[in-house]
Amino acid sequence: MAGNSTYRKSFIDDSIKTARQYGFQGLDFSWLSANTSDNMDNMGTLFEEWRAAIALETSTFSLSELILTAAVQYSPTLDSGSFPIDSIRRNLNWIHVLAYDYYDPEWANFTAASAALYNPASDVNTDYGIAAWIYAGLLASKLVLGLPFFGYAWKLANPNENSIGAPATGPAHRMSYKQINNYSKTQGAVGPIYNSSYVVNYVTVGSDWISFDGVDVVRIKVSYAKEKGLLGYVVWEVSDDDNWVLSQAAGGVDHKRPKSRIWIIILTTTATVIILLGLTFYFIRMRILKSKSKETKLKGNNAAAAGDFDNNNPDMIVYSLADIEKATDRFIFENKLGEGGFGPVYNKLADAYRLDSLLSDMTDPIRRYPLDWKKREEIIEGITQGLLYLQEYSRLTVIHRDLKASNILLDGDMKAKISDFGMARIFAKDEHEANTDRLVGTYGYVPPEYLRRGQYSIKSDVYSFGIVLLHIISGKKNGSLYGSDESLSLLEHAYELWKDDRGMEIMDPSLDDTFSSYKLIKCLHIALLCVQENPADRPSMLEVSSMLRNETAIVTIPQRPVFSVKTDEDDKNRRDRLHLEICSIYDATITQAVGR
Repeated sequence: MAGNSTYRKSFIDDSIKTARQYGFQGLDFSWLSANTSDNMDNMGTLFEEWRAAIALETSTFSLSELILTAAVQYSPTLDSGSFPIDSIRRNLNWIHVLAYDYYDPEWANFTAASAALYNPASDVNTDYGIAAWIYAGLLASKLVLGLPFFGYAWKLANPNENSIGAPATGPAHRMSYKQINNYSKTQGAVGPIYNSSYVVNYVTVGSDWISFDGVDVVRIKVSYAKEKGLLGYVVWEVSDDDNWVLSQAAGGVDHKRPKSRIWIIILTTTATVIILLGLTFYFIRMRILKSKSKETKLKGNNAAAAGDFDNNNPDMIVYSLADIEKATDRFIFENKLGEGGFGPVYNKLADAYRLDSLLSDMTDPIRRYPLDWKKREEIIEGITQGLLYLQEYSRLTVIHRDLKASNILLDGDMKAKISDFGMARIFAKDEHEANTDRLVGTYGYVPPEYLRRGQYSIKSDVYSFGIVLLHIISGKKNGSLYGSDESLSLLEHAYELWKDDRGMEIMDPSLDDTFSSYKLIKCLHIALLCVQENPADRPSMLEVSSMLRNETAIVTIPQRPVFSVKTDEDDKNRRDRLHLEICSIYDATITQAVGR
């Protein structure tokens, strides 16, 4: 067949068609006899044409390429000829080296290891054959080692001479590993005996002598295949195994440690029981605590209903109705700030101002309120201390979730007060973040992670603080567009000016920057740090307070604001220079006397 091109083509086409018909992933050519050199050359041609036909079929019909392998003898060179190494290397994915049947009782009149890994007296062994294939030019990664799950039986000429190489009068027969085990157990066999020179097991039952690969031999051969870097190993045949013993040995499953397995079972069971008991105790305790919490809350609500506000919180400030009427001038409309989900909101402070109103009036020369840098600095400090109390010093962490200029109230002395806690959330001290499906707040002041995932944390208020801080120093509205072509948001405009060392251009022109330019640039830097996209990159309010008081140098370079129309690629060549300039400026002013 291999010597005729017509027969080769017919064989190749039929084999590919059959493989596709039955859903095979590849084709394995069983090739156990090397006849003549001409036949070997013809087989090389067959492999070339076979691979070409597979490649053509794959590209034509957009199918996965079939695997092409062959089963070969243990050595590439035999008396009758040599295998076509070059063709095998180019065209076959791998070859199965059938490392067994070295000796057969039909023609060998002496006992032998028919699948010997080594042989001190001959080249007929697996190690020699593998080395020969590699030396001939095949990579070890193209070789798959064959493992026999069967053995051969000889009839001893003399039962007292039962070692490897002992005289034998005639053959018995081929036996599977399962048959060898059953025969040995029922007939009282001597063994199995392990011979390390050949790496083989054998047993004797009277005059019967049987060689085979047992569990230990299989493990050694698998280790050998791994050490040599072979692609893997293949067994012949799985049905010859006895209760999967050899298969599990080849797979690395250890059956020699029953005590270890027992200990593993005991420890696993014990750990499971302990965990279940612990979980039971935990849930019982949580139910008790939850019940106590409900009881405490009910008592507090009852006390509040009875007018006993001091019972629930000794630090709570209680206002009488007369105080509230006085503060709101009997709830007149002029003192109404707005209306939220919990009802109308009035000025609670006499002569109170909203920060956004004052900043908006700066552009009106008639209504302009004298809000110089010193007053703005006090306002910034007041907001900072308010957030610092809510996040760090309060018994419970409070997240405002709607911090903006219109929610900053100023009394007659321009002392800042944070107002409108209708959307606030309370966290325990060990809680860090939460999620919500219902988005609240004011666009332009809420952080990106809140808009995208409903996630909020103390860093959400830090983001809003950065917007408010930018509003205070610039006097500009957050919802307008800026820049030469009026295409940039306030954040983008501020970042571009800061990046180009033109930060003073965004500042409120009404401010006298003779003595405060450094402080204004510092506030701009802090604001840009607060509005970074990643919450982890934003400073805490404790760090913000420290930077504002010049207790900590600002060495971090802010990232470009989120939703920017530009990218950070424009900044790569400037970051080192900016970093050096920032460090040199702030290091020089750390020791400068600054008013507290």
